[in-house]
Amino acid sequence: MANRLITFTTDFGLSDHFVGVMKGVVAGIAPAARVVDISHEIAPYNVIEAAFVIAEAWQFFPKRTIHVVVVDPGVGTSRRPILAEAGGHFFIAPDNGVLSMVFDAAAHEVRVISNVKFMRREVSRTFHGRDVFAPAAAHLAKGAKPAAFGKLIKDHIRIGIAQPTGKSKDAWRGTILKVDRFGNLITNFEATAFDGVNTRPFEMRAGTRRIHRLALTYAETGAGELFVIAGSSGYLEIAANQTSAASLVDCSAGAPVELDFY
Repeated sequence: MANRLITFTTDFGLSDHFVGVMKGVVAGIAPAARVVDISHEIAPYNVIEAAFVIAEAWQFFPKRTIHVVVVDPGVGTSRRPILAEAGGHFFIAPDNGVLSMVFDAAAHEVRVISNVKFMRREVSRTFHGRDVFAPAAAHLAKGAKPAAFGKLIKDHIRIGIAQPTGKSKDAWRGTILKVDRFGNLITNFEATAFDGVNTRPFEMRAGTRRIHRLALTYAETGAGELFVIAGSSGYLEIAANQTSAASLVDCSAGAPVELDFY
């Protein structure tokens, strides 16, 4: 029988009934399943932020954990629900690129969830978290085989957010992956790949701001000062001491960021 640990990552927030209902659906199908909330505070509709969050979280769970990711601006359209296997884990999500960074990290195979046996009898056009994704996760946790959910596909959607692109030898264009609770802007510049910030003059640009300062800790900078720091996720971040860098820069997940060396 498959592992009975299920994680949820959504943009539903906690003020409405949506998350609780999804947990109720799981409990009704697989009462022995354990559900862990990764986050329900993804910015609404922000697929890039959700892709980053699940990519940062999944490898810290036991093998065969089932990860449900519901950030789904295309709900009710022809976009497909999918079940993916990657790195010894299972992922259930809309086929909108939200699993792109997982796919970049591990070999994978992807199926369309098409078997109505694993959905609620009535499927709404606006709440597939309740009617498609939560039931699929519960049935998988209860022991259903992945092959029973639907056929394998190769044309699943991937969005190129994991790696920056080079404009020239010393100039790169990247993406803001997430704005965390403290207002830090997490970029897709891996700290180890762009360790030139430790030894060379640089300029990082986001919004209308230009940052030239590298710091090892927040405390070594002045209050309100913008700087670049290597964050715990392994990416370079734009931060500000005791204030929100996002508010100073006026950027959110998905915004472009540039890095030049001199």
